[in-house]
Amino acid sequence: MENNIEPYNETNSERNYEREEAYLRAKKRVKKIVGFYWHLASYVVINIFILYLISQNLNGDPFWSFNVFSTVFYWGIGIFFHFMGVFGPNLMFGRNWEQRKLEKFIDEENKKWE
Repeated sequence: MENNIEPYNETNSERNYEREEAYLRAKKRVKKIVGFYWHLASYVVINIFILYLISQNLNGDPFWSFNVFSTVFYWGIGIFFHFMGVFGPNLMFGRNWEQRKLEKFIDEENKKWE
């Protein structure tokens, strides 16, 4: 059995570390997105089931009332915050928003001093 031992190459190991770090960040982001979609699917399925059960047991009470849809409403608020936690930062400001703003303010300051 032959062992292939390559000499230590600092630039190559740094590049591999950056790739691995990027891979781990991407994997974590995908896991958050999948978690959101599972949360959304369970929200839809369970609330359809709850609304069906409530509609079968109303005993003359109105269906279109807040009491019937309170679970849908409050859980919907939770879904919204979960959505904002997963997609919100890039959705509201876009990618590199902070960097663009910094460059804009630096340019404005430089124009003042010229």
